[in-house]
Amino acid sequence: MTTNQTHQSPLTNHQSRLWAEGGYRAPVWLPGGHAQTIFPAVFMLRPPVAYRRERWETPDGDFIDLDWVDGPPGGPLVAVFHGLEGSSRSHYAAALMQTVRERGWRGVVPHFRGCSGELNRMPRAYHSGDSAEIDWILRRLRSLFAAPLYAAGVSLGGNALLKWLGERGAEAREVVAAAAAVSAPVDLMAAGAALDHGFNLVYVRHFLSTLKRKSRAKLERFPGLFDGVRMTAARTLREFDDVVTAPLHGFRDTDDYWTRASSKPYLRGIAVPTLLMNARNDPFLPEQALPAAEELAPCIAAEFPAHGGHVGFTCGPFPGRFEWLPRRVFSYFVDGHVR
Repeated sequence: MTTNQTHQSPLTNHQSRLWAEGGYRAPVWLPGGHAQTIFPAVFMLRPPVAYRRERWETPDGDFIDLDWVDGPPGGPLVAVFHGLEGSSRSHYAAALMQTVRERGWRGVVPHFRGCSGELNRMPRAYHSGDSAEIDWILRRLRSLFAAPLYAAGVSLGGNALLKWLGERGAEAREVVAAAAAVSAPVDLMAAGAALDHGFNLVYVRHFLSTLKRKSRAKLERFPGLFDGVRMTAARTLREFDDVVTAPLHGFRDTDDYWTRASSKPYLRGIAVPTLLMNARNDPFLPEQALPAAEELAPCIAAEFPAHGGHVGFTCGPFPGRFEWLPRRVFSYFVDGHVR
């Protein structure tokens, strides 16, 4: 086991769990955090999941689209919250929903506003700390089904889910049986600083390409909503969030947004059994920003493998398979959270 002695030392039994490999070993043909991040997202074939789409009207007059994988009545339901500019077509969502189908469960991918292929109606969109939206979605799902409800959040969706779990505390146990957060940027200040430098700007350019396109469409619908010149000139997430994301969602500026939306301060308040998984070579979140043992509630099973990248965790010989992550998440949902 590899430990970071400057991060937490000496290691207690509970602390040792934080640095457990969690059973994951990266294939030798895919070295490094960037390769482990990019390969499964860009080059790996995705399972052909047949979704059923449903639209929900939101309480404030907007809408969200949900993509469903139907299953036997009474089967458990898994809700997957996607990452920044993700959707039900994202490689991790397709893999998780394929596992839902194989197990005979039911699954749903609720799209954050504007991420289902159609621009949402309101000036606002979604953001990393959108726990109020998570609350509304999960409570409605809970009201519709009597079977166990499990929630998984990936990247941005993982941060928002963790924030909701911490805010709601024991109350969340009435809604979900267990949760999992994968590659969640729990410290948005650290994640933002990491993403806005060096090779990570490749990821930023990818995100900004769709964020800016949607923002231009918003400006056409709502002239003067924000400074279009500054938005177009943004080259980093900090610059974009400062002119668009923060003011549209009630934050003073990027620093205010990233500070208040981060889930790390809420982790101690989580009362639902939760799997927290972050690779230590994740380009989106520096290893030094991972939570220490004293920042975690006792019900959190934290696994920080040395490798895996950002939502990577490819396994097997070339060209690899993206099955380890959904297998680990479902293993936790089935029996890990009751130990």
